[in-house]
Amino acid sequence: MPDIRALYEDPGLLVVDKPAGLLTIPGRGPDAGPDAQHVLEGQRGERLWVVHRLDRGTSGALAFARNPAVHRTLSMAFEHGKVEKRYQALAFGIVIDDEGVIDRALVPARRGKMRPAMPSEGGKPSRTRFRVLERFAAGFTWLELEPETGRQHQIRVHLGSIGHPLAVDELYRSASQRTAMELGGQGDEVILARTPLHCAHMVLPLGDHSVTVEAPIPDDMARALEILRRPGAGV
Repeated sequence: MPDIRALYEDPGLLVVDKPAGLLTIPGRGPDAGPDAQHVLEGQRGERLWVVHRLDRGTSGALAFARNPAVHRTLSMAFEHGKVEKRYQALAFGIVIDDEGVIDRALVPARRGKMRPAMPSEGGKPSRTRFRVLERFAAGFTWLELEPETGRQHQIRVHLGSIGHPLAVDELYRSASQRTAMELGGQGDEVILARTPLHCAHMVLPLGDHSVTVEAPIPDDMARALEILRRPGAGV
């Protein structure tokens, strides 16, 4: 079973560092596989309540309630946009603006995907703030992203809508993987084989107090950054 590290826990709350490749809840058909909820329930011998989700390929801070009261509190906080979440991501191409807001409504598409809504479609309002952390000569940008709404695949679709999809995201017509050479290094070693999107920071409001959690960058994304930062990479 996958090793899932706890980042924070108290009698009502458990926040873990979800590894990439692990579902949040059970999937069906081709989406079946191990999921964080049942792995943790089995390892800990307790019931856990899901309050939000991370995509299979996304890593980072994932919160579970440990009782119904906290479940209600956190579910309402997520629903009303009261939870602060910051992601870090590697995007394809050079993002010119140092910061900005992507404000594009989303609608369901085929095969479980989402897409930007046409003006006549309405769609669900969706906003994502972004800030450039680093730009790399190999043609990639390291970003911090703060979704103000919580739509399915929101960050992935929003980045694609401005011409800078995640460096790996086969579902949304980006690459299926990135090798060391593609990141400005040498050799055909596969460095990234999943969506390079990581929930690095979360602030959870719990009535009279809040809980702040930080999830360190995982090894595969750290390795990609190491290669991109080498002198002469991509030149």
